Amino acid sequence: MRLAVYTDYTYKRDDGEVRAERAFALFIDALAERLGGLTLAGRLDPRPGAGPYRLGPTVAFVPLPFYETVTRPLSASRQLLASMRRFQRVLDDVDTVWLLGPSPLALLFAVQTLLRRRALVLGVRQDTNAYVRSRHPRRRWIQLAGALMEGAWRALGRRAPVVVVGPQLAHHYRRSRRLLEVAVSLVRERDVVADVPQRSLDGDVRVLSVGRLETEKNPLLLADVLAGLNTSASGPQWHLTVVGDGPLREQLAQRLDELGVAQQADLRGYVPHDDGLTAAYRDSDLLLHVSWTEGLPQILFEAFAAGLPVVATNVGGIRAAVGEATELIPPGDADAAVQALQLLRTDAILREQRARTGLGLARARTLEAETERLAAFVAGAGGAA
Repeated sequence: MRLAVYTDYTYKRDDGEVRAERAFALFIDALAERLGGLTLAGRLDPRPGAGPYRLGPTVAFVPLPFYETVTRPLSASRQLLASMRRFQRVLDDVDTVWLLGPSPLALLFAVQTLLRRRALVLGVRQDTNAYVRSRHPRRRWIQLAGALMEGAWRALGRRAPVVVVGPQLAHHYRRSRRLLEVAVSLVRERDVVADVPQRSLDGDVRVLSVGRLETEKNPLLLADVLAGLNTSASGPQWHLTVVGDGPLREQLAQRLDELGVAQQADLRGYVPHDDGLTAAYRDSDLLLHVSWTEGLPQILFEAFAAGLPVVATNVGGIRAAVGEATELIPPGDADAAVQALQLLRTDAILREQRARTGLGLARARTLEAETERLAAFVAGAGGAA
């Protein structure tokens, strides 16, 4: 099988190497190794700098013209047309295409794939409508465009197999021709701890948050949670480490300072998976996830693999997929987050149960296991075309 993959992510060249900013490149690399190679199409950013993730030798990268954002369609239209011409040449050398969307370019590529009679597989990583509402709460035309794209993607799913992340998206696409639910796990088998570490939380407690500092991730709530935990200047303290970067970093730092808890917070910035992130999980006592919208976040499995108890917002497919391993809270509720973290601190039996259940989920959803399932599914789609 000759597979082409498209995601609406950007890549950069650095000393002849292609590098990605998103850790999803690690998943693509592992899939390529399992298949013996694949072709990846993505926007090539000409600006200086390089992402932390180098594409491996089994990934053939096809650069597409760069555009900043499709929310300015007039300025992006020329690049979109040029991308379609480039993708037409990609279709000469493959027999199966996996498109992750919905996005304007993914929809155009889907039409091209069907016209060229190549096997088409769709991919969905998040609830598009919820994501667009979160990113653009006052821009109705963008919300309408997102809803139209989502409707078109689901319609395509009636005739093409679909790969979704998490049970909520599986429900949305339940009428698809064929459906595979996966977790985009980046946890390798060797990185899963043998047993739940014994953590004493009688003293200071180290809470970890991992994620992009963008609107839909709701990072400013972290400051309110930390302030709610540290209501007393005496006794054990709660410390928060935030791994991630994004446009809300300065606002988060300002909010922490306003609430008087900046000294208890460490805004560490982006930490690559293969250069310190695993250690960050293992050096922490609890994980806090406060996103407004998700499919099934990979960071939960990374925390589970370290035997880390988790407090997470009840969004997306989290309850259905990993609810028994987490303390679930309503999105945007700082008081509920404080109570859940304090409960895990004081109830050692519950903390052990949650962590052990999560560890079992991490063992079942490793990078190796998920790419094996995906490779078999995609190969079946190509054989049925």
